[in-house]
Amino acid sequence: MSEDTPETAPAASAGADVPPDHLSVNPRSPFFDAEKLQRGVGIRFKDRVRTDIEEYSISEGWVRVQAGKAVDRKGQPLTIKLTGPVEAWYEDLGENPPVAKKG
Repeated sequence: MSEDTPETAPAASAGADVPPDHLSVNPRSPFFDAEKLQRGVGIRFKDRVRTDIEEYSISEGWVRVQAGKAVDRKGQPLTIKLTGPVEAWYEDLGENPPVAKKG
């Protein structure tokens, strides 16, 4: 039985190779995770790679992007929510990384 436990550990680490379902770059957000952001997360939204994403949710199918240079009264950028298919991957995994998408 002790041989079964090491086999389950790599399966759990294989699931760690895809980004979380919901992630934000804003440190005030409960979905902020600096370790995952440091790895570099690539986002494809509506079949186009985007680099201006502030927050995303794969399961709900939306991204938040900054609305121009507008800021609120606290100095935080205003964002708009765009809906559509979202895919995410870690950029540090090379050419063909595993992609997290709604499926």
